[in-house]
Amino acid sequence: MTSKVIYLGNLRTEATHLNSGDKIVTDAPLDNNGKGEAFSPTDMAATSLASCMLTIMGIKANNVNIALGKIEVDVEKIMESNPRRIAEIRLTLHISGVYSDSEKRQLKAAGLNCPVAKSLHPDLIQTIKFVWLG
Repeated sequence: MTSKVIYLGNLRTEATHLNSGDKIVTDAPLDNNGKGEAFSPTDMAATSLASCMLTIMGIKANNVNIALGKIEVDVEKIMESNPRRIAEIRLTLHISGVYSDSEKRQLKAAGLNCPVAKSLHPDLIQTIKFVWLG
């Protein structure tokens, strides 16, 4: 098993990663009967895409000896109401460091092909922008 999730009441859950014991609390968003005091499950889905991209880019960088600089990702989730679902995830990756064109292509391809990106429904729009700051 990967995790255990329990319902805490009041539209809140607590997920425990079984290997590490790390915990994540979710709350329903303000626009769906919640308090918005923690990540919502759909926030987690959008944020997981960003985390996955960075992880796979880091693996690629390690494998081909690219010195990966600081990367920050702005995550925006766009919801649709009928049916209620994530319609679009917009990510802007701000990547510090100096990279050759080849290194940029390799890192970009790695990120865009991460497992979460490949697992999301094809109707969910993934708008990904890479901003190279070097």
